[in-house]
Amino acid sequence: MELIGSRIISASRETVWEALNDPEVLKACIPGCSEMIRDEEGGFTAVVTQKVGPVKATFKGAVTLTEIVPQVSYTITGEGKGGAAGFAKGGARVKLADVEGGTELSYEVEARVGGKLAQIGSRLVDGFAKKMADKFFENFQTALEGPDESDEPEAKKKGWIKRLVGGSSDE
Repeated sequence: MELIGSRIISASRETVWEALNDPEVLKACIPGCSEMIRDEEGGFTAVVTQKVGPVKATFKGAVTLTEIVPQVSYTITGEGKGGAAGFAKGGARVKLADVEGGTELSYEVEARVGGKLAQIGSRLVDGFAKKMADKFFENFQTALEGPDESDEPEAKKKGWIKRLVGGSSDE
């Protein structure tokens, strides 16, 4: 399964880069993630519980960062084992670029599964993988920007990441 997309995030490239490398931010943005810990090599160990069709599994695995160009791009690769449910492997090439109004975060995601997960059908697995990637990037954007402004049109809300790192928006 391959997925290519991008999002414009109303935050500086530095703020987006810091968030992409913060285990607490990643944990909060990955659906079903209960643990995300930085390891000595600069990668992460993670625990994620998900239900794909009839198969529910807790995946434990490692995430590595390679081809790192600070504040510009990196490749994130992960592999998780879900016991009897099988395994999931994948990676994403993430790039940041300055654009009017913030930072463009573009990504190319590739994922593979095996075991019981592979037996439930590629259409279901591909749809689930796309939904997970979309949800992660949606959560990530909301964490940086705050909720939709339509809830409070008279004042722009800051995302919790901006409050944490003290970033400001260009209002």
